Amino acid sequence: MVDKFVLHEQLVKDTYPLLVWPLCKVLLMNDSQYPWLILVPQRSAIKEIYQLELIEQQQLLQEINWASQALLNLQPDKLNIAALGNQVPQLHVHVIARFKNDPVWPKPVWGAVPTKPYQVAQLNQVIVQYQQWLTTFHATI
Repeated sequence: MVDKFVLHEQLVKDTYPLLVWPLCKVLLMNDSQYPWLILVPQRSAIKEIYQLELIEQQQLLQEINWASQALLNLQPDKLNIAALGNQVPQLHVHVIARFKNDPVWPKPVWGAVPTKPYQVAQLNQVIVQYQQWLTTFHATI
């Protein structure tokens, strides 16, 4: 049986695709205030990590580690990693580099201040840089 994975419409609206790893699509959140990646396991009808097969859970953890290592190039004060799904039920994991001088430190980023979408020139530079960091690991663009 073929898994008919479709990215949730809200994630399509709020992000830019960066690349694909063995399990996850790697997306860039369209908020220039924070270096923010979203990993989405390419499995349909999955809302929670425990619903993945054990080997997929292990792969997800590996891919979270890869995303974290990529964002460490920015030398953040903290990495926030979360799988909430209160508004987007499709399983997705946020990996966010946080800095003591970001707009809402030390509070959570969700809903604290309005998003600040990337400007086109900035977006292109960020995508290229993140793809370079992320393709250090197994990936297809």
